[in-house]
Amino acid sequence: MEARKQQLLRRHRRNKRILMVVALPILVGLDWFGSWSTTPVVLLLAWIAHEAWFSDHLFYSPRDDYRHAFPPDSLSFPVLLDRKGLVSPNGAALPDDADTLVLAVHIRSGWLGRYLDPHVLIGEGEAQDRQDLERGVNGVRFLNLSGCLPSLRSGQLRLRGRFCRVGREATLYCFNNPDYSRRRVMVLAPHADDAELAAFGLYSRSREVSIVTLTQGEIEADFYRRLGLSDAAAARLKGRLRSWSSHTVPLWGGVEPSRCVHLGYYCMQLRHMEGEPNMPFASRESGDSDIRSVRRFNAMKLPADADGAPTWHNLTADLAALLKHFKPEVVVLPHPELDPHPDHIQTGRALLQAIEQSGWQPDVQLLYANHLVDNDRWPMGPAGNGIALPPCIEPLPADKLWCLQLDDHVLLDKSQALAMQHDLQTPLAFKKRLRRFIQWCLAARRWPQAGEDEFFRKAVRRHELFWVRPFDR
Repeated sequence: MEARKQQLLRRHRRNKRILMVVALPILVGLDWFGSWSTTPVVLLLAWIAHEAWFSDHLFYSPRDDYRHAFPPDSLSFPVLLDRKGLVSPNGAALPDDADTLVLAVHIRSGWLGRYLDPHVLIGEGEAQDRQDLERGVNGVRFLNLSGCLPSLRSGQLRLRGRFCRVGREATLYCFNNPDYSRRRVMVLAPHADDAELAAFGLYSRSREVSIVTLTQGEIEADFYRRLGLSDAAAARLKGRLRSWSSHTVPLWGGVEPSRCVHLGYYCMQLRHMEGEPNMPFASRESGDSDIRSVRRFNAMKLPADADGAPTWHNLTADLAALLKHFKPEVVVLPHPELDPHPDHIQTGRALLQAIEQSGWQPDVQLLYANHLVDNDRWPMGPAGNGIALPPCIEPLPADKLWCLQLDDHVLLDKSQALAMQHDLQTPLAFKKRLRRFIQWCLAARRWPQAGEDEFFRKAVRRHELFWVRPFDR
């Protein structure tokens, strides 16, 4: 997936260069037949239009169908939408115990939906949800109807498209899951804020939970250099702060620090570590090579405490010891096919090797995606709304879905948990701030007041969405 993202980025940049080459003779022609003041005005208007409508990193066509697949035993029903948008199960007996509902339906953008974000309004009144789509959408999309089962069964659920039209025929997928929060849960966070972004609602309601953070996340410490620190000192400070956050922020969600473990490996080095399992890989920016510097708050001793070497062998040994200690039945970790961040991918690979070493076999993994390959705005739309399924242009493994629903109180606590993360409080660059102002004026986009970082919009949602995959696959 990471290789595909790099290919998409190269193609995106190549297309921009081609556009500039094509636009240059047009601008020269405008100056030839007009005046020398034409070019600056055209360039300014083109730049404003780009920032308002064409700056999204969308590496697929909005006309592509999403291609999500589910296990063969998943329940599915054909449904119809009448002219008022009411969803009719067409006589099908919907299961009483379905906790996650997904509607596959064709959605087509109107002409305004090419400039304003098209979205579907689900239900009515205070419980109304909004799920946004790509501008110019014209294909099959998967809406999340979880929590709408009573109104769906009674024939009172209404879908209304704004700046888009919702197809009349659709397929409803129903999933029934146990309440995983009642089992022993371990959340694996490659970086200090991943647990809160993906699973704050889950771990804050879990009876028995542990949170394991793998890396310091010390790179890209530009903000801390403003304190007069060298590059190495800034990275070292950022790593210390994020390791502190990994112990303290979960307490806001009811998780005791004794059940939070920080391993202290170095950001973006896990892939190299796996390639040479016995070779230590120091931090790329701080130069540190002893992971014990951020382990002092751990309540238990781990194998790598003996030498502090940042090696793959030590990482898998640490995870094996944690599996034997906490004995999780459910492990929450990044989706290996959807989430392209190298550290996120390597987290799953390290876990599988640790399971072999430890002899402890969890029952199920709940997979999350904090980053996407081809759409960096997902979940799209304003904060506080539901989460439609992400883009899936290349088929994924057929997994069940589990959607955890969060009430307003939990949403408020989750937003404040993110506000406690140092890495999510870095001020926006001037260019990003200007882009947001242009999009606010011309594209009607809105951002939450809780924080400026994009994750305050993307992660604070009424749903937390997980792909359910047994470990025996």
